[in-house]
Amino acid sequence: MSDREGHPGAPGTDEELSLPKATVGKMIAELLPSDVSCAKETRDLVIECCVEFIHLISSEANEICEQESKKTIAPEHIITALKRLGFESFTEEVQDVLKDHKQQQKDREKKVSKFELSGLTEEELLRRQEELFAASRAKFQTAQQ
Repeated sequence: MSDREGHPGAPGTDEELSLPKATVGKMIAELLPSDVSCAKETRDLVIECCVEFIHLISSEANEICEQESKKTIAPEHIITALKRLGFESFTEEVQDVLKDHKQQQKDREKKVSKFELSGLTEEELLRRQEELFAASRAKFQTAQQ
């Protein structure tokens, strides 16, 4: 038994694991018809179910990861875990989200590359930006007169 086990509220205990209540409440409200509301107890139960689902998937993915002698759980481990646990119908959507995520990462890397390729320091870019703002303000003020 680790030092953390059995101490409510201690770091690493399940009691601190949750999802943002407001976010989950908003998601539930968006899914329900406008004339139906959701009790706080129901929202809390949905959160507990979500946390349990995450535990289940991550535990299975961890086992898969260990079987492959890997030290990091990869997205493919999650997809395999979903299939093993009978959630095959989720895999297509998860793969779509993963594809979108990878594209967003590539897009961010391109932006970093453009900054690096500019050959300018951050200070130089900020100075140029301020010059452009000043020129734009002057042009706007002249147009107003």
